[in-house]
Amino acid sequence: LKLRGAQFCHVRHCPVCQWRRTLMWTARFYQALPSIITSFPKSRWVFLTLTLRNCEIRDLRSTLENMSKAWKRFILRKEFSRVQGWIRTTEVTRGEDGSAHPHYHVLMMVSPSWFKTGYVKQSRWVEIWGECLKVNYAPNVDIRAVNPSKKKNGTLEGAIAETLKYSVKAADMVKDDFWLLELTRQVHKMRFMASGGALKNILKAEQETDTDLALL
Repeated sequence: LKLRGAQFCHVRHCPVCQWRRTLMWTARFYQALPSIITSFPKSRWVFLTLTLRNCEIRDLRSTLENMSKAWKRFILRKEFSRVQGWIRTTEVTRGEDGSAHPHYHVLMMVSPSWFKTGYVKQSRWVEIWGECLKVNYAPNVDIRAVNPSKKKNGTLEGAIAETLKYSVKAADMVKDDFWLLELTRQVHKMRFMASGGALKNILKAEQETDTDLALL
């Protein structure tokens, strides 16, 4: 069966629209991938997750704004200079106490020399992200190479799926009406996706018609 047409609400947190949006972005990424590989045949891929401490849901907007400023400082660091292109998405999960846990998922295309000379350890990335956030604690940072020889979660396919997945889990949205309503207010008109370098604008996230979400 193939969906030929539908009318979508295009609401950011709608589970159905999130699902179709993920499919759309993934399809666009794979359409662009052959030309990227042709232009950068020896490049490697790295998956990065950047987090910080949970915040009150009413403080989510200001926290996301601070994260955005920290990211701009982050990509100017010399350790980031060998990144040839990147796609960054934002995910917000709900803490057991009703707090919000915003974090970034970043898929990076890096130069072949990334793992040979000037390799940056995970502990150093923790220091850099903490400095960019301007916090007095060590935030959690996870960075791992995308290795096609490993299981799905370690492949490029798995990294793409993790990067382009839903921004908020459906299960988190139904636990607390107040949390969902406040989340919606806090993130109104905020962008949850960004890209740069050789991967800039390949997803064309600003375009989203019913046809885009239906014909995948």
